Amino acid sequence: MGALEVVVLLASAVLIAALGWYFFGPRRVGAARLEGGVQRVEVTVRGGYSPNLVTVRQGVPVELVFDRQEAGECTSRVVFPDLQVGAGLPSHSRTTVRLNPDRPGSFGFACGMNMIHGTLLVEAAEGFGPPAPDGHGSTTPPPGVGGSSAGEERTAAESEAADAAERRSEIKDLTRRVLLGAVLTAPVLFAVMAHELFGADWVPGWMLNHWLQLALITPVMFYTGRPIHVTGWLTLRHRAADMNSLITLGTSAAYGYSLLVTLAPGLLPEDVREVYFEAVGVILTLILLGRLLEARAKAGTGEAIRALLGLQARTARVVRDGTESEIPVEDVVVGDELVIRPGEKIPVDAEVLSGSSAVNESMVTGEPMPVTKHTGDTVIGATVNGTGSLRVRAAKVGSDTMLAQIIRLVQQAQASKAPIQRLADAVSAYFVPAVIAIAIGTFALWFTLGPSPALTLALVSAVAVLIIACPCALGLATPLSVMVGTGKGAQAGILIRSAEALEIAHKLDTVVLDKTGTVTAGKPVLTDVRAADGFDEGELLRLVAAAEADSEHPLAQAIVTGVRDRGLHPPAATGFDSVTGKGVQATVDGRAVLVGTARLLGDVGIDTTALVSVAAAYSAEGKTPVLAAVGGRPAGVLAVADTVKDDSAAAIAALQSLSVDVVMLTGDNARTAAAIAAQVGIGRVLAEVLPEHKADEIRRLQGEGRTVGMVGDGINDAPALAAADVGLAIGTGTDVAIEAADITLISGSLSGVVTAIRLSRATMRNIRQNLFFALVYNAVGVPLAAGALFPLWGIRLSPVIAAAAMALSSLSVVTNASRLRRWRPQPLPEARPAPVEPRVESAAGRYPAAGTAPPAGHEHHRASRGEDDSTVTDPVCGMQMDQATAAEHRNTEHGTYSFCSAHCAATFDTDPHRYTAAGDRHQRGEPR
Repeated sequence: MGALEVVVLLASAVLIAALGWYFFGPRRVGAARLEGGVQRVEVTVRGGYSPNLVTVRQGVPVELVFDRQEAGECTSRVVFPDLQVGAGLPSHSRTTVRLNPDRPGSFGFACGMNMIHGTLLVEAAEGFGPPAPDGHGSTTPPPGVGGSSAGEERTAAESEAADAAERRSEIKDLTRRVLLGAVLTAPVLFAVMAHELFGADWVPGWMLNHWLQLALITPVMFYTGRPIHVTGWLTLRHRAADMNSLITLGTSAAYGYSLLVTLAPGLLPEDVREVYFEAVGVILTLILLGRLLEARAKAGTGEAIRALLGLQARTARVVRDGTESEIPVEDVVVGDELVIRPGEKIPVDAEVLSGSSAVNESMVTGEPMPVTKHTGDTVIGATVNGTGSLRVRAAKVGSDTMLAQIIRLVQQAQASKAPIQRLADAVSAYFVPAVIAIAIGTFALWFTLGPSPALTLALVSAVAVLIIACPCALGLATPLSVMVGTGKGAQAGILIRSAEALEIAHKLDTVVLDKTGTVTAGKPVLTDVRAADGFDEGELLRLVAAAEADSEHPLAQAIVTGVRDRGLHPPAATGFDSVTGKGVQATVDGRAVLVGTARLLGDVGIDTTALVSVAAAYSAEGKTPVLAAVGGRPAGVLAVADTVKDDSAAAIAALQSLSVDVVMLTGDNARTAAAIAAQVGIGRVLAEVLPEHKADEIRRLQGEGRTVGMVGDGINDAPALAAADVGLAIGTGTDVAIEAADITLISGSLSGVVTAIRLSRATMRNIRQNLFFALVYNAVGVPLAAGALFPLWGIRLSPVIAAAAMALSSLSVVTNASRLRRWRPQPLPEARPAPVEPRVESAAGRYPAAGTAPPAGHEHHRASRGEDDSTVTDPVCGMQMDQATAAEHRNTEHGTYSFCSAHCAATFDTDPHRYTAAGDRHQRGEPR
């Protein structure tokens, strides 16, 4: 080994060590200035973030002013994934991102393509010293930077418009550069390839002239490749490196060597006087062509936000001071009366004042069937009115509308980071420095040990290593799929709060369904009618509804509503009287009508033997039977129940087909819970669970090694939703439940659970494919470019082929992520649940607090029918219910009483003695 080779090896070792320090050594920290109680720091965006390490104090609001001094899509967004905050950064302008760091820690931020990184370091308040006297940290912002420099807040529409304009500008610019590069590179490439393949006789000598090639490729190097070189060198100056850095290092080395051969060939041995102008031209043109195709493909990944923004109505027809006029939707205020004509979009969230019409809500809820709206119903902004006319009152406008909240949640999810992204982040943090080190080592190895011409072989191999490595593909692998996946979810009526929830959902092996409002509709309805001999069903319904019309009991209201929904019109009743705990009596069409319990009918001597067996059958199905007598004769039995939603059985069957165990959670007694579970095909039931213990049941299932999703809609479901691995809130439920959940199902249908899991699985499959494309090119390409196969088979990778492979890597990732845009929710197949005997696990007595006996003198009044201990009777109306689900409770000297509604509780409060005396006798009878 000669002295020169030794020098090259030593120089390589020193250079690699210097690079390690340069990329990973201590960095300058930027501290925020404290102004008016706000920490403010300016971050320059130009090939990187300067400073890229910012220290702030915990508990004090922060304003990060991003001064973006460049164009191009790479840095057009900044994302704080751990804080789920993101913002668009228009080119050559300043944008303020406001944060309120409430906990200490290190929070990374990155550009939208995940290639440029910074860190926000939040130090605990007690360990953070006061600001410097001049208000500056270790970096001094440019003159004129102050509180007034913060950019104005942009709406989602403005942000998307700015992004679209910048994207169009970038595509137009890239197109010009690619065309020029192709035109100038083509003759050089043709001459070199023809010479190598067919010999010197095929190519005129002037086409191989080094000066001509220099003249043609120099504009390609400095104009076509300018976006790469500027960003690449700036990134290196920030002690970071990205794809641009690798390309600019490789092409600069090839161009510089070729320039030396052209200008001063005598300085080099004759056998290494080869130029690589065609490689420089082809590499830069191919890379920018790939970037152009990427930009066009990525334009589709954000279509969800654009589609949601496009749903918003532009104008509204408002009635003010009796005058109807058309105004911009931004001018509508809460309380305005609006007129919605057939076929028009509903401008804002509102309440129907008059009119009736079918409204297409599919663009928001994902449900294809129109929903008929009547007076008192709510309508959602951006949905489309059908053939009727509506007059509505604006309830939510601007950023408070459901559409605005959907857009906000989608943007929040797209600003978050999936756990799988940590793998790509860990690799990409060391990837580029490692590639540069490999390129240096490759050059030294082939220069020292390679065959003649060693210098040429070493240079070509090192350049090929730099060119083929593609960290960009790694950075894009996860964010693009998350962006598409969350957008597709929003279009299907599924709001995913974070990328983490989207990822975990594909692992769910158990889904727990709260019964009321989730599996069932959550309100009693008339389900069955059995008329006795001598009575017509329609006649029976009319007479019973007439008798119940003046009752405010929930069962009575359900019967009256059910009769009217059947198109029947009850006559007027007289002599109405409510018999406490038993039912009602009234005179209808001159006939005495009794509606209520068997005891009510028995007290007047009516034989209920034929009705009791029917009532018992309904009770076994978890329904509440209501007996009726007309004119002193038994007339029939009506059944009222909280009915199962239309698609619950099909959704549960679909979940089970996805190998997901379905468990029902309810506070109802075991019999009622088993009846509902059997209807929908659920094999495991957790019954008699008090609201405060629902979260404990979720943790108990997790203790069995399960990954649990919880679906609920009520306030008492919020702790369980938060405790689950993934909480899914029914969108028709309470705001508290929605806030506690990771995923919100806007439509309120269980089919959304199936869609969410399928979407999660499709997205994660897409991400894994992206990571494969990103990693396989590098895992195979880098060793191949370094010459791993040359000693065995003489195979050497040309930098031109390396450039094509590198461009293909990024393009493969972007194209594959865009392929997810074709995903569509699958309709639920019609399913009849297979006969199942649910395994019911009662929580009664499992928790000490729930099983403790009440103090003496405070026995909770139970039903007299032999019900289990969780069933109690409302002393006012006689309705039986689960103690845990009672609307209100009262403690008296006679015991604790539970009520089915606030109305019954208020009635009790007016004369407690009357009901407590009756309660002491425990004679409330069968439920109404």
